[in-house]
Amino acid sequence: MAKSPEVKLAVFGRAGVGKSESTYRHQANIDDEMVSMEILDTAGQEDTQQREGHMRWGDGFVIVYDITDRVSFEEVAPLRGLLEEVKKPKHVPLVLIGNKADLEHARQVATEEGERLAADMACAFYECSACSDQGGGVAEAFHELCREVRRRRAVQGKARRRSSTTHVKQAINKMLTKISS
Repeated sequence: MAKSPEVKLAVFGRAGVGKSESTYRHQANIDDEMVSMEILDTAGQEDTQQREGHMRWGDGFVIVYDITDRVSFEEVAPLRGLLEEVKKPKHVPLVLIGNKADLEHARQVATEEGERLAADMACAFYECSACSDQGGGVAEAFHELCREVRRRRAVQGKARRRSSTTHVKQAINKMLTKISS
């Protein structure tokens, strides 16, 4: 039996947005393929060096803000900037989550603001509640992120194979040129 692909996902956001400091594994059937996820859920209190290490570790990223805390929303863009700086190839697989949607009465960040930010960052956006995830938004966000990581791996793999093929062709052409000389 083939080993299920493993995807390393890191969750970032300000302390108190509804995350926990832990690492755990989860398996899910995504598009008829069993995917093993290793999820690093940061507490939002790590220092810059720790945060950068977590960013280097991950294949895909979830940035979470609290819809009842405007400051947590305002920290998303700088966090994304650091992520792109650390990962270098821009356009890292990313999902933005507005958490605590069950606290509508205390909302400080409009849904449209989250949608606009996600569009600016070219990533998927989900607004949900980790406490009462009745619509399955949290699971869907992680599944979509796994799909994106797998798509990017496939594209990178094809690019590498093309590159290898090119090198092999060049080597054969050199050998044939030497033989015919």
